[in-house]
Amino acid sequence: MKNLENEIKAYSIKNALEHGRADPSKVLPKLFNHGLEKSEIKLIMPIVQKTIKEINSLSKKKLEDLYKSLSQYVLEHEEKPHTLPELANISDKMVFRLAPFPSGALHIGNAKTYMLNALYAEKYNAKIILVMDDTIGSEAKQLMPESYSMIEDAFKWLGVRYENVYYKSDRLEIYYKYALELIKKDKAYVCHCPQPTLKENREKGIECGCRQFPSKIQEERWISMFSAKEGSAVLRIKTSMLDPNPAFRDRVLFKISDRPHPRVGNKYRVWPTLEMSWAVDDHLLGITHILRGMDLQIETDMEKYIWDIFNWPHPQTIHGGMVNIEGTQAKISKSKAQAEVKSGQFSGWDDPRTWSMQSLKRRGILPEAIRTFIESIGLNKQNITIPVDSLYSINRKLIDKDVNRYSFVQNPIELEIKNKPEAKIVEIPIHPDKKETKAIKADRIFISSNDFDKFKDKEIRLLHLYNVKLSSKIVNNKADAKFTSLDNKDIQKLNWVSDFLPCTILMPNGEKIEGYAEQSIKNLKISELIQFERFGFCRFDNMNNNTYEFWFTHK
Repeated sequence: MKNLENEIKAYSIKNALEHGRADPSKVLPKLFNHGLEKSEIKLIMPIVQKTIKEINSLSKKKLEDLYKSLSQYVLEHEEKPHTLPELANISDKMVFRLAPFPSGALHIGNAKTYMLNALYAEKYNAKIILVMDDTIGSEAKQLMPESYSMIEDAFKWLGVRYENVYYKSDRLEIYYKYALELIKKDKAYVCHCPQPTLKENREKGIECGCRQFPSKIQEERWISMFSAKEGSAVLRIKTSMLDPNPAFRDRVLFKISDRPHPRVGNKYRVWPTLEMSWAVDDHLLGITHILRGMDLQIETDMEKYIWDIFNWPHPQTIHGGMVNIEGTQAKISKSKAQAEVKSGQFSGWDDPRTWSMQSLKRRGILPEAIRTFIESIGLNKQNITIPVDSLYSINRKLIDKDVNRYSFVQNPIELEIKNKPEAKIVEIPIHPDKKETKAIKADRIFISSNDFDKFKDKEIRLLHLYNVKLSSKIVNNKADAKFTSLDNKDIQKLNWVSDFLPCTILMPNGEKIEGYAEQSIKNLKISELIQFERFGFCRFDNMNNNTYEFWFTHK
């Protein structure tokens, strides 16, 4: 409701700035982008009128200042093409890369960088390659065998077309070749110093004794690394120990790990860091443009340092700010999701709480919506926060016109209606904008017990049926009510179900909601999208023990 109120305010201000005064007749149509039903106009009008009265009392300067904080609620619904800003160094031989680390499924957060690379490749008709960045990783962020196929499946679903697939785990000998060249150029050395010693040296800006050996001895020490104990040695690059950034001083290029690799097992023990492997691959694979997160700035600086040692040209590197997706009710993190999947707390990588591409697909989010959502964000230079409702709004526009309506009641309770009309067949529209109707038999009437608690002792209208006065009594899970009128009065309307089928709805937070849905859901096909009126869009997922299982998409 808070977002809807913000939308009302934002559209009212925009209308006032454009026409001098806000007009309810101009503001109201915009609200259907939020999923507002036509039947709810009378309920929402008081809020619209109150807001417009307030807006029309403000000065233009005040309106302009206020609109800056609310414009996102208008911009996320505007139907205008998104255009990506032009990049530098445009040519007919541009090459982009996708660089996922296969420690889990792609999620809505990290998919942004990959999709921007893909969208720019499409924009310039450029080549794009997929490089599985499967160096050994860390204990906390381990490679997972199933990630490889999940990542490729996600890219295929998103419509990303790459020309080649490379695996860094197949390229270790290449990295070793250039490590040896760095040693011979006296630009790298093997270090046996413990971490506390290194930290102290960095703080003081002094070199360790390991750095002083000549390159010939460093070559021997490098060879000995391949049989050394894990954690006992690393290969470091030589930088200035007085560099303004202490983290840049003599960074690690290779480390030893005995952890088995999902593709090559224990074939290799000496593994490159991100900046070492990418410095080599970005050159050898002919990458011309690198789009990556601002969090990899120091890795980029180190790549440039290595390119300069070899006199290699620099690709065009563009850093984007982080994007926080507000309203997901969960921390979107591949590492966190990996832990939850391993522990069994999540049902798998398609659990809705992972926010993976697999989970979004299963919920009913379309790939076109994700592509448009990411394109609308573009190359943000600063860290920004985007409401997840922006994604939902885009998806809603794509599915709303084709999705039929059904009735569902959560935590159902039966109404004992006194003096009710005889059971009859009610013709109910399958969609507000379609002529087709469905026949529903109004016999036993169930409503949500939550609705009963909210509106007990009040007169309500059973949607598309008739009006009743609810009591406050519940006996044997039945609530008393009294028929009052067939007239469609301006009163609260509630969903109801008569001839029902049991169903569950899995929510994005992992909660499972139980209830009854109308009989016509038995005609649904697996993966079909529907809208449960006044509840939200859902995707029919499965049948289990005679219960229809749905996944919640969004409002």
